[in-house]
Parts: sequence; C-alpha cells; structure tokens
Amino acid sequence: MSEKKHFHFTGVCGTAMGAVAVAMKRKGFTVTGSDNNVYPPMSDFLRNEGIVITEGYRAENIPGEADVIVIGNAISRGNEEAEAALSRKLLYQSLPEVMKEHFLRGKRNYVVSGTHGKTTTSSMLAWLFLTAGRDPGWMIGGLPKNLGRGAQFSDSDFNVLEGDEYDTSFFDKRSKFLHYLPEVAVVNNIEFDHADIYSNLDEIKLTFKRLLNVVPRTGMAIINGDDANCLSVADGAHCPVQTVGLGDGCQTRITEVTYDADRSSFTLGGERYSLRMTGEFNVRNAAMATAAALFAGLSPEMIREGLESFDGVARRQELRGEVGGVKIIDDFAHHPTAIKYAVGSMRQRYQDSRLWILFEPRSNTTRRAVFQNELAEALALADQAVVAEIPDLHKFPEHDRLNPEKLVEDISRHGGNGRYIHTVDEIVATVAKEARPGDVVAVLSNGGFGGIHKKLLESLA
Repeated sequence: MSEKKHFHFTGVCGTAMGAVAVAMKRKGFTVTGSDNNVYPPMSDFLRNEGIVITEGYRAENIPGEADVIVIGNAISRGNEEAEAALSRKLLYQSLPEVMKEHFLRGKRNYVVSGTHGKTTTSSMLAWLFLTAGRDPGWMIGGLPKNLGRGAQFSDSDFNVLEGDEYDTSFFDKRSKFLHYLPEVAVVNNIEFDHADIYSNLDEIKLTFKRLLNVVPRTGMAIINGDDANCLSVADGAHCPVQTVGLGDGCQTRITEVTYDADRSSFTLGGERYSLRMTGEFNVRNAAMATAAALFAGLSPEMIREGLESFDGVARRQELRGEVGGVKIIDDFAHHPTAIKYAVGSMRQRYQDSRLWILFEPRSNTTRRAVFQNELAEALALADQAVVAEIPDLHKFPEHDRLNPEKLVEDISRHGGNGRYIHTVDEIVATVAKEARPGDVVAVLSNGGFGGIHKKLLESLA
C-alpha cells in the first residue's frame, strides 16, 4: 500500500467522486470528505461505508493528518478548501489522477468518447462485460438502468470509462480522458461543443488526437468511419485503427439495419444483433460497443445476450408517465445533433404521434449564439417546439448570447412551429391546454428544468 494513507475528497458527493471515495475506503485507506450538497442517496451511501462527511467547504474540514486532498472538477479557485490546500502546500490531486494510480494502472481500460452517445455506449459495453462474466469496473456519467449506479470499481482486469473531453480540474486543463490509460479508445463522433473551454473545432480535434496518441500498439482505436472529424483525428495514429460505420469505406460495416416500433436490428461482421432501442444513433452506439467487446474476446453469442437484456440509461428517452393518452418523455439531449437524433428516434418509435419538444437551453454552449441556426434546424423537426427562458443569460456578453426570439423565428423559417415561453408554469399550462390524446411531449434538458415532468403529469391529470 502507498505511504499515503488518508485521502480527503473536496466535493465528495459527486457521482464519480463518491464512487472513488468508497472504492478507496474499501482498499483500506482512511477517507473523509466535504460537500455543499450533502443529501441522499449519495450521503447515505458514503456514510454506510464509514466515510465521515462535513457539510459546506471550510479550511478546517481538511484533517491535519490528511495526506492527499482530492479536488473535484466542480471546485474552483476561491473555494476555502482549495485555497487551504494551496496555502498549506498540501499534496492535492484531481480525481482522474487518483483513479489512474489506484484503479487503472495495469488494467484493460476501455475508454468510450465522442460528442454524442458516449454514456449509452459505455453503459452497453459495461453491461456486455458484466453479463459475459468479466466483472468490470466502470465510471459512467449517467445512470445505467442495468448497473444500478454510475460508477464502481472491481478487482477485474477490465474497466469501462466514459471518456469526457472536458477539462480535469482548475489546475489541470487537459481533458479527463487523457488520464485513463486506454487500451481501447472508442470515438463515436466529434463535433464542436464545450464553448466555455474550447475556442473552435480544431482544439477539440487536437485533444482527441492526444487521446489516440496514448493508446498502445497492442490496443485499438475504434472510430466512426462515417465521421470526417474522426478520420482526421485518426490519421497518422500510432495504434491500430478500426473504422466502424454504415459507409462503404468502413473496415467494419453496419449492414441490414431494420427497425420495429421498439427495437432495432443490424448485422456486423456477418453476425446479427438486436437491441430494445430505436433509431440509427442507437444502432451506431451498439455497433461500437460490439466492436469493442469483440476486441476484448467476447463471443457474438455473449454480445447478443447482453444487448438483448440492455435496458438503457436514465434520462435517455425515458417514459416518465402517460396521462389521458399523452406521453411525457425525459431526454438529456442539448446539442443540436443530439436533438436531431432524439427527434428521429422518437419519430421511429411513435410514428403516428404529434411530437412536442420542450427545450431548455442550459449548457454553456447552447446558451451561446454559436448554435443559433443549428438549434433552429433541429427543433424545426418537431411538430411543436417550445423554447424555455435561458438561465443566467447575463453571464455571457450580449453579442455571444443565444437569442430565443430569433430562435423561434428561425424554427418557423425552417418549416417548424416554434414558441418562446418564459416560465415552466406557463409551458405546463400551454401543454395542458393544447395537447391531445396520442401526443408525445419530450422534455430536453441537461438539468432539472424546474421539475417540469411532474408538473406536466399533474396538470394533464
């Protein structure tokens, strides 16, 4: 065991931070932590493991005997504990650094990356390993329904990690996935995103190129062969590259794709696979997970069984309820391309329904003007598109803000029906008044959207 015995986690109640804190405790380390948001289920999970949590951030929360201060990604300069770690010259590390040293080194790490689909693809891959008896560890940004929690570590050789290109911490601006020691890097797609830390697409491509640059020659980069940005990033890679996709130029082609109301099927490498999810995007996700699982040594039969029993991820086209024939769907989509994929998938699943999209522009990128036109094009694909008030818009320069009035005008210009409705209660009242039996109302947000799902169900009732 390392001579470092006591780890203090600043921001311990985050999904990833909490999972690693518990895993460290189980390895025999002393673990303490603090957070502003101490509430169940994470607080119960931590305390049941014997981890002492302090509510709030204060310099005195850091025990005098602590050897390492683990500073979460959400912590910034000005946080009292971060300032104390700096001024007291304590050893501080990011969460990915701790993961690398204590859980990833020497293991077979499968890192699933890309602008879209990485949560679903990494959840699928972890489930394939689990159902095949490989007992993987995993770290996933969402909540996979089959796995029960977003993260845990095991003694297995295998880890599945959702590889985020976002930065590591306030003191390490490299992408998190560069710490993950990938044997296999899956790259689903590459587009511009995270406008708060990247200035342009070339900067994003550079960080993905750096990811492939740390894949060993004994490993594999599995990339979307239909995506020009992925092909550009993989050009000149030192590791083997496998291209997967629908196009003729892909080494491993997805063929014979068929869709039913609640199922998609496809052929890959001469083998037939099926999953209980709809839409081309989920076929692509499943094909990438399948290619990675085959590289790990799973048989096609093992993969078929795993895909068939995969239940998806919370907040990915999740039916929250149905009242009076109106379905309320929760989805995480917030990038224009993800919105297009979500609409396409719901069109496939609910073919005879009128589709509402209630969109909350909430991410650092969608609150900016960068996707002004692309968002309009995506939202115009719905029968009814409602844009909610944009939170904290004052934080952005006026010239850099998404203009919601122009957005709804552009939705109409693209052939859609757009409305800008400020408050959640007004949106709920509008839907309750105008929705009719057979309608599907999809709520698209990467946040809580003011508890709109419950309010819609209650109002419709």
